[in-house]
Amino acid sequence: LLVKLLLLSLSAQRCIRAWSTVKTEHACPQLYTALHRRACSSVAPRITTHYTIHPREKDPRWEGVEMERFADEADVVIVGGGPAGLSAAIRLKQLANEHKKELRVCLVEKASQMGAHTLSGACLEPSAFNELIPDWKERGAPLHTPVTEDVFSILTEKHRIPVPMLPGLPMNNHGNYIVRLGNVVRWMGEQAEELGVEIYPGYAASEVLFHEDGSVKGIATNDVGIDVFERGMELHAKVTIFGEGCHGHLAKQLYKKFNLRENCEPQTYAIGLKEMWMIDEKRWRPGRVEHSVAWPLNRHTYGGSFLYHLNEGEPLVALGFVVGLDYSNPYLSPFREFQRWKHHPFVAPTLEGGHRIAYGARALNEGGFQSIPEVTFPGGLLIGCSPGFMNVPKIKGTHTAMKSGMLAAEAIFPKVTAEDLHSETAGLHVPEYSEMLKKSSIWKELHAVRNIRPSFHNYFGLYGGMVYTGIFYWILRGKEPWTLKHCGMDAHQLKPAKDCTPIDYPKPDGKISFDLLSSVALSGTNHEGDQPAHLTLRDDSVPVDRNLALFDGPEQRFCPAGVYEYVPLDTGDGMRLQINAQNCVHCKTCDIKDPSQNINWVVPEGGGGPAYNGL
Repeated sequence: LLVKLLLLSLSAQRCIRAWSTVKTEHACPQLYTALHRRACSSVAPRITTHYTIHPREKDPRWEGVEMERFADEADVVIVGGGPAGLSAAIRLKQLANEHKKELRVCLVEKASQMGAHTLSGACLEPSAFNELIPDWKERGAPLHTPVTEDVFSILTEKHRIPVPMLPGLPMNNHGNYIVRLGNVVRWMGEQAEELGVEIYPGYAASEVLFHEDGSVKGIATNDVGIDVFERGMELHAKVTIFGEGCHGHLAKQLYKKFNLRENCEPQTYAIGLKEMWMIDEKRWRPGRVEHSVAWPLNRHTYGGSFLYHLNEGEPLVALGFVVGLDYSNPYLSPFREFQRWKHHPFVAPTLEGGHRIAYGARALNEGGFQSIPEVTFPGGLLIGCSPGFMNVPKIKGTHTAMKSGMLAAEAIFPKVTAEDLHSETAGLHVPEYSEMLKKSSIWKELHAVRNIRPSFHNYFGLYGGMVYTGIFYWILRGKEPWTLKHCGMDAHQLKPAKDCTPIDYPKPDGKISFDLLSSVALSGTNHEGDQPAHLTLRDDSVPVDRNLALFDGPEQRFCPAGVYEYVPLDTGDGMRLQINAQNCVHCKTCDIKDPSQNINWVVPEGGGGPAYNGL
């Protein structure tokens, strides 16, 4: 009775605040439950207008709009113009030319031009290039900087502990190249087009299409505009290859449709933030590779840094910071950890007197071997970072992504060119690709390092994981007879804000460290305003009612682009979530780390997003 009287006396917003102060059902179960129900029954400000949440047939903005789509046919459609998708396209056309077969291969890429959404460290292992395009040097591939120095450090707040880079350790970069991966992707696109691949940049694959039997029929490209509306088109294929990169928009749907993750662990992720600097030539050491772990992160937060000295005619360095998204403190900001790291006495001297020319961020897969899903299904298959072929201890996934694309092409080619292939009512199933993967170098490589990342989940954290790596990987070469498990989905690892200590980050100095918005300005990010915002919420009430109340709004800290912020309601009675979708750099961290799993990142119009110039 007292609880009911209390609820009658409170406004909806005050009820939310009262519920947030109770924080946990253990304090007073009856009051917690009642306040929660009252708070969630309040009318939240409408945030999401996207048609994936509010169907067009119920939205007056689309009343009377013609929804018919033009359709085109290809033999193979590839979604995503990264290293994996382009490797698949190149290998398919190589095989077609070798066997004198006609084969139409179409590749769609959501960026305005090839490589514009590509961001990586990147220290490239050239094994896949040697196999796919053996004369890559003669063809002018932008691999200009062989590694000449390899430095690994454990950082404390003021000091550096050097770690010897022994042969056989995953981080050893002998024989690798420091590259700007966006430039490499652009060059690969040129090689694909020379072979006859049809490449369509600026077209985002927004929807998976299915035959009546449930197999994949192809994809539909994005619609454009609201006031000036243009329907997307359909691309049908015998086989559709999905190489969207980490946490793909369509792959998420395919996992559920075909239950592809039934026999693997949940995928885990990290966020990587990167800057490009022009530095004083006296501090420039072309070919030098530096990695570090520990400070400014605590021993229970997985992460580390890189600093690569490029040799491209100008004193350029690429530097970045990676934070595992299984961190527990909702007050942690990966961006601000990155800015703080740059002031370390071992790092800052390289940057002093230089100036920053680019910034970007992206999520990366960290689940490894344990988290690989089924990669084939009727009508399609998954390649590259979409299923998660990154070697986490190496911090490398380009060579494995490329190899997976090549294997996919070799598995597909005999089937799509078979003389007796006549069916147009079902997509081809290519289980041979999965079998080839399990016999490949990818499988062997990922199996050997499978326990390194999950070994960090121990009382000693970072240091226990390093000891495990030294004993079981360097000595036994990953042949231990057991497989460690991950701790679960990253979204579920956050602790309530009341159980954590806020982090006091130093103010940026504008010389070495910077604020978030000036950083986003260097990413070239832009989205046309005449489109439904692509950052959707399944329930508009959840951000305030749960994320802000329990976790102090972690989305305003884990987003590396300032997309999410909590602002006062116009009435002054409470807060609301504001989504600045214009800022989005397509990293998809929000979709991964949201503790309520309420954010659903969907593809925006093609051509929007970041405009990275060789990141």
